[in-house]
Amino acid sequence: MGNKKTILSGIQATGNLTLGNYLGAIKNWIKMQDEYDCYYMIADLHSLTVRNDPEVLRKRALQVLAIYVAAGLDPDKNTIFLQSHVDAHVKLNWILNCYTYMGELNRMTQFKDKSAKHADNINSGLFTYPVLMAADILVYNADLVPVGEDQRQHLEITRDIAERFNSIYGETFVIPEAFIGEQGARIMGLQDPTAKMSKSATNLNDVIFLNDNPEDIRKKLKKAVTDSENCVHYDKENKPGVSNLMTIYGLLEEKTMQEIEKEFVGKGYGDFKSAVAEAIVKKLQPLQQKYCELLENPKELKTIYEKGAKKAADRADPIVKDVYQKVGLIVNE
Repeated sequence: MGNKKTILSGIQATGNLTLGNYLGAIKNWIKMQDEYDCYYMIADLHSLTVRNDPEVLRKRALQVLAIYVAAGLDPDKNTIFLQSHVDAHVKLNWILNCYTYMGELNRMTQFKDKSAKHADNINSGLFTYPVLMAADILVYNADLVPVGEDQRQHLEITRDIAERFNSIYGETFVIPEAFIGEQGARIMGLQDPTAKMSKSATNLNDVIFLNDNPEDIRKKLKKAVTDSENCVHYDKENKPGVSNLMTIYGLLEEKTMQEIEKEFVGKGYGDFKSAVAEAIVKKLQPLQQKYCELLENPKELKTIYEKGAKKAADRADPIVKDVYQKVGLIVNE
């Protein structure tokens, strides 16, 4: 697409999406859709590393797609698709598995973390998850990948695999770079502001879901952890709860930390939490309305993901064909 750089990202089709998903990822994606050639997938294959109810997984995939569009991702400007609908991901995944070392995968901290959480289901898909992620990125020769700090390690192994393949077979893959927003790449929990807000949180007061109703949002904000100072001041190390709420408020209202501090001079946490809650409610109401409209129109969703899958395959298939040729497979013309 001209001289535009290519961006690839996605969100798993498990659990309800959170305010952290919106502020940390989707909100930034919307800003990119005119400047970059964007590929945004619903990562349903990655979702299989944990046991899912099949009907729930299919429902979640469509919900994530609806959130993408309702939040402002234009299907005409972005390639929006289901990961499982583009065969090239799986084809390249196997090839890259053969160029990835066990030692590299053993060092992946997310495998260790997830193994501890799912001790009864430590499967090989969980172990080789980073290779499929590498295939997701490299199959489009993505220049940039929007990642949080917790995903940087996966991007590094992607770069290592691509460089290794290129050194053996010649220039094949673009070496991707991380794209991290200046703010909001890591929205923390309301009850535990030292840990990332997670859609798999067991404490529902720790997370704002994008489909939460206004009253639930207000209740959760009232219970959000702060500190005893009753002073709205940004200090991530000593005031993690307040700093996290300031980050959320700043991203929603497009204000700097200094502007927020000035706004709440002489005001306590009650006023501040109420303002944050109302900012969230104001942002989510139109998104929720559009989301419900899309879910009530499955034909529109089907049109979007079918169009996206075709466009994604048109980009990915020639890259896989080139890889097959280089490693010695017979390629159908």
